[in-house]
Amino acid sequence: MTAKPSLGYPTRTDAVLALRREKLSTREIASRLGIDPKTVTALESSAGRKLRPAEQLGRTILFPVDILDALAPYAARRNCHVNQLARRIVEQVVDDGIVDAVMDDAESLS
Repeated sequence: MTAKPSLGYPTRTDAVLALRREKLSTREIASRLGIDPKTVTALESSAGRKLRPAEQLGRTILFPVDILDALAPYAARRNCHVNQLARRIVEQVVDDGIVDAVMDDAESLS
């Protein structure tokens, strides 16, 4: 795929990001570039993935809705989204090396 210069920028992605920094809406950006609003969103998403450090890339884990609902008040107290809290909990358990303690199965693994 070759780069498509747009509005004086080397690529459409560069143009989208520049226009977004100017606080233009997705529709306004799409109109200026002559592309579909969904393309604007896709270009932004793709640019975001490229800028993310490797350690922030991950895989999707599905949690049962009742678990997420149970975490909701704890997330609210921390002013974060339930998914962010679930991720923080797992990260903390792993970082502290307490998976066996949390799972209460350390003795059965010996």
